[in-house]
Amino acid sequence: MKPQRIPLQVWILTLSAFAIGTAEFVVAGLLTTMAHSLNITDGQAGNVITAYAMAIVIGGPVLTLWLARFEKRNVLAGLMVMFIAANLVSALSTSYSVLLVSRVLAGLVQGPFYGIGAVVATRLVAQNLAGRAVGQMFAGLTLANVLGVPFGAWIGNIFGWNVTFYVVSALGAVALVAIMLTIQRQPPEPGKSVRQQLAVFRHGPLLASLAITVLCWTGFMTLYGYIAPLAEQVAGYSVQALTVLLFVVGLGLVVGNHIGGMTADRNLRQAQLLWPVLMVASLIVVGLVSSHYWLFMVATFLFGIASFGNVPPLQMSVLKHGSTAPELAGTANISAFNLANALGGIIGGLTVDSALGAAGIPWVAILIPVAGIAFVLFNRRTTGLKVQAAR
Repeated sequence: MKPQRIPLQVWILTLSAFAIGTAEFVVAGLLTTMAHSLNITDGQAGNVITAYAMAIVIGGPVLTLWLARFEKRNVLAGLMVMFIAANLVSALSTSYSVLLVSRVLAGLVQGPFYGIGAVVATRLVAQNLAGRAVGQMFAGLTLANVLGVPFGAWIGNIFGWNVTFYVVSALGAVALVAIMLTIQRQPPEPGKSVRQQLAVFRHGPLLASLAITVLCWTGFMTLYGYIAPLAEQVAGYSVQALTVLLFVVGLGLVVGNHIGGMTADRNLRQAQLLWPVLMVASLIVVGLVSSHYWLFMVATFLFGIASFGNVPPLQMSVLKHGSTAPELAGTANISAFNLANALGGIIGGLTVDSALGAAGIPWVAILIPVAGIAFVLFNRRTTGLKVQAAR
């Protein structure tokens, strides 16, 4: 019998996700500092976010196709070793181009780690806790935004952004030791050929779920990736106050991720539509109050709740429809999240460097999630018509 509570192994996956999430999102708190240090624009600094995300989009599924046949604990440990090495290269970078390359290497780790880790998490608990197990693992991302990103931004703004990546590497080392000491080896499952694994993408509902992830998530990184220039140039935050703001937003992400996991277990179909609607509403509120110091903090806290409420329902939907190759499907959804991150990075970068400036970011961030909500409704209507025709 599988346990009716979240076991220690899932918490170790949470720790690992915390290290990786800090590496992914800490650039949001260092964006202006990195731009000044490297003598580039804020939009160009945002390309560091895009490079990381695109590495996940392209490299994640390819690596997972290869890694799915191996014993999962060793795969997770090996990926963490690569993560540590890549962030050490980032720490040692003295040029924009080297930094971009190091971020690509770090990004290659995230897709397979989260995809394979999410499968491991669901198999460690009873079926009725699967959504909360995935939510617990991805709580590492939210904790990264509560603790890792503000602390990393504080370190980077005082001692230099390179030092932040040394700290991230140390986090990765702690996670690596924890994986080796606490997660038991799992017997390798019967290997599937590349063709057998790729066949999962012939399933229409899976492709629709991946499309929904991209469309509904793009608004998150469009705003969050450029929250530093928005806070400093429009809301009037100092570099020091930005650390507090990031902490508050991170608290919102924790709350949203927890509630999102519960709603996914209760009614997955409803949760998949509810959270994108709430995120769009929160972006509108952020745009309306962006020039008011304290209201901006409250609004971004609500944005954090609404944004990460999406994560468990979107991931659970993909695992549900990709059950014949869950590792690949889970990794493909991580790629979908990061395709959205890349799009958000590009859209936000173009906006902040345009005549709209930082003040335009919340309004531009709404556009693609609204299209995502429309796609969810259209997909459900189409599916309903097909079911009626089949009867």
